[in-house]
Amino acid sequence: MATEWLDLPTPPALPGLLLRAATRRGITGKVLPHRGLRCPVSVDTRHLARYRQLCGFTDDARLPATYPHVLAFSLQMKLLTEPEFPFALLGLVHLENRIRVVRQLAGLGPFTLSVEASNLAPHDKGAVFSVITRLEDQLGLLWEGDSRLLCRGVKLDGPTVGRSESVSLPMDDLDHWQAPGNIGRHYARVSGDYNPIHLSALSAKPFGFPRAIAHGLWNKARALAALQAHLPASGYSVEVRFQKPVLLPATLRMRASLPAAEGQFDVLGTEDVAHMAGCWQVI
Repeated sequence: MATEWLDLPTPPALPGLLLRAATRRGITGKVLPHRGLRCPVSVDTRHLARYRQLCGFTDDARLPATYPHVLAFSLQMKLLTEPEFPFALLGLVHLENRIRVVRQLAGLGPFTLSVEASNLAPHDKGAVFSVITRLEDQLGLLWEGDSRLLCRGVKLDGPTVGRSESVSLPMDDLDHWQAPGNIGRHYARVSGDYNPIHLSALSAKPFGFPRAIAHGLWNKARALAALQAHLPASGYSVEVRFQKPVLLPATLRMRASLPAAEGQFDVLGTEDVAHMAGCWQVI
């Protein structure tokens, strides 16, 4: 069924959406709505500078490849907290994230952002679906993101879809960094993502974590900042799979294969605990 688009004049305000997300519980259905959301957006240079600093990106006159997710966060929140959306936002697990940089992310806008949910499928722990985010300018598609989310407790008919594993490439240490205990709060201020599992041990414990955990998209952004010299200006995709959560504070080590049209990387913690595995491909 074709997506029905709702056009908004500006990105929605976050405070009411955060309250709606915090108070909603339960599963109300097994069908994703066919409505997507769109709105115009422009980049605030001060906000962009804070994001670059927090995630380790240098200023190369382009938007960081992960930055459109931050631009789209309030639009994504509105989509996932609409009354007709069947799954409560709190408790969803971000399993995978894939971005495509179709053309150079140059300029500050105005752009058009769009978000929609699709690809609902059975999973051995519940059900998975995609939040598809697109950034466009007057010439068309610039960037696309696919966040794959798990909702536990949903039973769908049909076979589960397995992952196809690639042949592992040799990787060497590329970078390392500290994830301080307050990185979740700092990233929340920049991204708008105030999920309690990222803010403090006190707010994370009701969700089963002994301490706050780092945002998955901060981990990916920090890794892509380290990969800037490996990636072209445009025409590539980067996919990551989130593994063990990063309990804060943490010391992280990143490995990567040699620069090439295709490559792999990962982020490891203490005793080589695997936190994230990823790959890139020139398209």
